[in-house]
Amino acid sequence: MPDTAPAIIAADLITLDADLGTDKAAVITALAQRLTGAGRASDADALAAAALAREDKSATGLPGGLAIPHCRSEAVTAASLGFARLAPKVDFGAPDGPADLVFLIAAPEGAGAEHMKLLSSLARALVRPEFVASLRGAATEADVIALVEGVLPPPPQPAPEPVSEPRPEPEAEAVSSDAAPTERTIVAITACPTGIAHTYMAADALTAAGQRAGVTVRVETQGSAGSTPLPSAAIAAADAVIFATDVGVKGRERFAGKPVVASGVKRAINEPDAMIAEAVRAAADPSTATVEAGSAPADAEETRGGELGWGTRIRQILLTGVSYMIPFVAAGGLLIALGFLLGGYDISDSAADIVVNNTLWDLPAGGVATYLGAVLFQLGSLAFSFLVPALAGYIAFAIADRPGLAPGFTAGAVAVFVGAGFIGGLVGGIIAGFAALWVGRIPLPVWARGLKPVVIIPLLATLIVGALMFLVLGRPLAAITTGLTDWLNGLSGGSAVILGVILGLMMCFDLGGPVNKAAYAFAVAGLAVDNHASLQIMAAVMAAGMVPPLAMALSSTLRPKLYSTAERENGKAAWLLGASFISEGAIPFAAADPFRVIPSMMVGGAVTGAIVMATDVTLTAPHGGVFVIFAMDRVLWFFAALAAGTIVGALCVTLAKELKRPAHLTTPAPAPQPVAA
Repeated sequence: MPDTAPAIIAADLITLDADLGTDKAAVITALAQRLTGAGRASDADALAAAALAREDKSATGLPGGLAIPHCRSEAVTAASLGFARLAPKVDFGAPDGPADLVFLIAAPEGAGAEHMKLLSSLARALVRPEFVASLRGAATEADVIALVEGVLPPPPQPAPEPVSEPRPEPEAEAVSSDAAPTERTIVAITACPTGIAHTYMAADALTAAGQRAGVTVRVETQGSAGSTPLPSAAIAAADAVIFATDVGVKGRERFAGKPVVASGVKRAINEPDAMIAEAVRAAADPSTATVEAGSAPADAEETRGGELGWGTRIRQILLTGVSYMIPFVAAGGLLIALGFLLGGYDISDSAADIVVNNTLWDLPAGGVATYLGAVLFQLGSLAFSFLVPALAGYIAFAIADRPGLAPGFTAGAVAVFVGAGFIGGLVGGIIAGFAALWVGRIPLPVWARGLKPVVIIPLLATLIVGALMFLVLGRPLAAITTGLTDWLNGLSGGSAVILGVILGLMMCFDLGGPVNKAAYAFAVAGLAVDNHASLQIMAAVMAAGMVPPLAMALSSTLRPKLYSTAERENGKAAWLLGASFISEGAIPFAAADPFRVIPSMMVGGAVTGAIVMATDVTLTAPHGGVFVIFAMDRVLWFFAALAAGTIVGALCVTLAKELKRPAHLTTPAPAPQPVAA
């Protein structure tokens, strides 16, 4: 930085023990105005908008009552650091609560390296308890300046003497040794059960956290649109690996020999800085993490047990099965619904005969519509028949990798054969996976090891799970399935409404997470049974799952001042996402304000679920939202329930947000308005 450049922080950029408002938009706006008033920026609104846009990508709150909102903006005329010590504290999205120490890092648009250096240096200082305690105890602006300048490298570096002398080598060495973590490279995999939202939010959060820590992070998102694998050279050069997944990692063997830090995908969204720090520590000392083994099932399992608790592992295993099952459900269920649309509900009794005995040139009595309806119904039925085998097969895959596929699929087929259904698939898949894992640990001569994954493990594991399912578990599991089916068919009146409330609450609790997926899996499993109660449950689950994005879209439309610019844009997209039954459309709102958004959505979902069950609405399609209206019975009641839940959810979240900031609406509220323009 040249000598003529102003200091990175000055007294007129510091606010001590001030009330700057009750939300982060007000705090950022006040700090932006402070920087502009000091001549560090040309447009306070543009600076605040840039910082808030960055804030919307991922929260900048850090554990311990800290926040570091930051941005690059053309409005910034000199790289600057604004600081506020707040009273009261303000929520910046940290998992442990609101922040009282806030740094606004503002860099000119072209100052990328400088911006990153500021971020990494300040972030490293903020993890030191003594530095944070000193900031809280600082009596004057001068004390804060001295503390900050002591940890930021830019001010001491512009001294002309080291630049011109042949001694810059040692100084450069000192800087690079202090910034040694910037030389670290981390690769990461993010994956959630549906791969629609959490997968990509976690990737963004880890990338941003890596930038804050001065670490290079490259992420492979294993999402619903497929994934672009990390280059082998990037994996080879990586110092550590992060697995932020709720399902099995595809191509796990690529990371053999690398220290691994693993968690569920939500932790990467909520605590990305902590995961990056753990990965950096693991790179320096692999004994603090798991070292990823090769692709042999036995080795893989030994490492996995050390990575995560068994509760998390079991959840990942089950969600892997559900994740791979959903495409069969969606395709098969929609094709069956289209078959009903063209051929009528009686087509289920004659579809197979019509398809086998007729062609387009030899049409059945009902003509083209009946024939095409039979074809679509039969295609859907065949796809749907893979529901339980796919569930069991990929549960086994999550446990034992590829050698578990054959015994897992077989276990699912046996579950269908003996009438154990969805529950049998869950149990059979787990048994098949652990059977394959156990067989994989049997020591074999060198000449037989090549046969182990393709012959020995599938053969013996299939024998084990098949024998257990046929001889021991088949009948009890079938009895449980039959009992559950009879109980569902017997639901009426108040009991059906209570079930609708429970399903609505589950669908809106984590917006595509494990609880949501458990309710959805319960509903789609019932479609395979094809009874009236199961079709009611499917309608309740789909309608309730549509409520969160629609409610947030309605609220952000009616009361736009309560939402940031990015949230208002997300609200526009949420109309279509909600109409399409993509609950994840509400995630950006829930991530920014979980304690008001999620309970409000749960209330709306419970209302919708209860009304659907009470009015006997049924649905034969497992997905599609309003676009599968042809698969609904009692359509008006479906939309009435959806509208009621959407309005209730929108009113609840709007009221909660209004009550949060009554005093702030009179003065600071106008400040965010230009930011949103």
